[in-house]
Amino acid sequence: MSFTVPTVAAPTAPTAPAAPRPSGDVANLATYVSFGLAYVLGHGSAALSRGDAPLLDLPGWLPMALLGAGLAAGTVLATLAALRAQRATTDPAAVRTGQLLGALWVTAFAALFLLITGLAAAVDNPDLQTLLWPTGSGFVVGVIYVAEGATRRNTLHYALGTWLALTSTAALLLGDPAFYWVLTLAGGGAYALAALLEHRRLARRG
Repeated sequence: MSFTVPTVAAPTAPTAPAAPRPSGDVANLATYVSFGLAYVLGHGSAALSRGDAPLLDLPGWLPMALLGAGLAAGTVLATLAALRAQRATTDPAAVRTGQLLGALWVTAFAALFLLITGLAAAVDNPDLQTLLWPTGSGFVVGVIYVAEGATRRNTLHYALGTWLALTSTAALLLGDPAFYWVLTLAGGGAYALAALLEHRRLARRG
C-alpha cells in the first residue's frame, strides 16, 4: 500500500507596503544662472554708472530694471523646479513642505516691499529704495536659500544662501559705487560657482 504525502505550499512572505518616495531633489541650475545674471547685469550696470566718475552713462532706472527682471525670472524658475520636485514624490509631508517653502518667497518679498516702501516714506527719501532693494533682496533670497537648504539637506544651497545673506548686508558698510561692486563680484561670482557645482551634482545624480 502506498501513501501520498500531501504537498504543503511554502508560505509566501507578506509584501511590504510601498514606501513613499522621498522628497524630490530640486534642480537649481537654471535658477542659479538666472539670479547670477541678475546680479552681474543689474548690480554691474549700477557699479559702472554710479559714483563721482562713472564709467558708463546709463539711465538711472536701467540697473533696477535689469535686477528686477532677473530676480523675477529666477523666482519663476525656482517655483517651477520646486513643483517638478513635488510631483516626483508621494510623501504628503514632503509635498506640504515644498508648498510652504514656495509660499515663503511670496511672503518674504511682500514683507520686504512694505518695509522698504514704508521706511523710504517715513524718512522722506525715495532714493533710499535704490540702496535698500539690492541689499534687501539679497538678504531675503539668502535666508530663503538657508531655509530650503536645511529642509532639503542641500549643503550647496545652504552655503550659497549664507554667503548671499552676509555679503548683501555687509556691502552696506561701503560707499557708492563700492557697494554695487561687492554685490556684483561677491554675489555674481558665488552664483557662477554654485551653477558649476550644481551642474556637476546633477550630472552625478543622472
